[in-house]
Amino acid sequence: MAGYARKIMVDFWAIALEMSPYLLFGFFMAGLLSVLVSQRMVEKHLGGRGLWPLLKASLFGIPLPLCSCSVIPVSMSLRKHGASKGATISFLLSTPQTGVDSILVTLSLLGPVFAIFRPFAALATGLVGGSLVDIFGHAGGSADDAPEKCMDECCSNDKAGKIRRGLKYGFVTLPGDIGKAMLIGLIVAAFISALVPPNFFADKLGEGIFAMVVMMFLGIPVYVCATASVPVAAALILKGLTPGAALVFLMTGPATNAASFATIWKVLGKATALTYLATVAACALASGILLDLLDAGVDIEIAARPHWMLPAPIKYASALALLLVLANTLRPKSKPADTHDH
Repeated sequence: MAGYARKIMVDFWAIALEMSPYLLFGFFMAGLLSVLVSQRMVEKHLGGRGLWPLLKASLFGIPLPLCSCSVIPVSMSLRKHGASKGATISFLLSTPQTGVDSILVTLSLLGPVFAIFRPFAALATGLVGGSLVDIFGHAGGSADDAPEKCMDECCSNDKAGKIRRGLKYGFVTLPGDIGKAMLIGLIVAAFISALVPPNFFADKLGEGIFAMVVMMFLGIPVYVCATASVPVAAALILKGLTPGAALVFLMTGPATNAASFATIWKVLGKATALTYLATVAACALASGILLDLLDAGVDIEIAARPHWMLPAPIKYASALALLLVLANTLRPKSKPADTHDH
């Protein structure tokens, strides 16, 4: 029992090491956007219903180097500043699956077919998910889609101290909103990482939809960044996994994890969170089937070359900084008279 507890703690730390640089970058980006992007601008481009805001949100997210952790604070900031629920989900779905860095790594390790297919699959996922949220979110005639008027310092008209306000919003206010849910998700992910044996599936899944379903159930709860997941997918393909099944992992791993799902459930509601999860699953399976059909006529070459990794000192410093930021959210806070919920 002690051995399992130690492994869970080790895996928790390992996950924190991998995700912390990207999550801290996401907090920084959210703070930057909070003082550079006005609520009026977000409402104009990402507010309201219809396909156009969803398309803009998806296209805006595809090239950004944000994973499923760093995209959370940025998307929550966009939501607070006027983005509709549908556009927020479109951004949440399309952004973590790709990025300029992951597209280049995909090109080097998985070839041009994969490198072109991934962004289009991400775009389709964003459009489908955002459309479903728009449709079902308004089915009951609820006005719930209107974001709460942002009253944080980041929305102040005071032009002085923008850097201070942005940093406070990115590393204090926003972690206070989502930090507890993220910690719970991290603990769940650590349990899964510790209890699922390595290489459990690589040699046993074979071809067809079964392998894709297994990869989907593996990828959804586990934290994997879009770039870091590419060599894993390459290794799995080299061991006999089909490109389509590997794509399912590449889509579900970066697009979802326990932390992001818990946060979406808390901030956007149960129905939106379940729609988000169902969209990722369905679009990943459909994309995997389509890619395997393409693979029958197009040779997808896999290169067993390592990709660049962040230096260990950066990971350790980032993990410690992240834990300090999240620990700050657990401190008892006094309730001033003008506090308001988000």
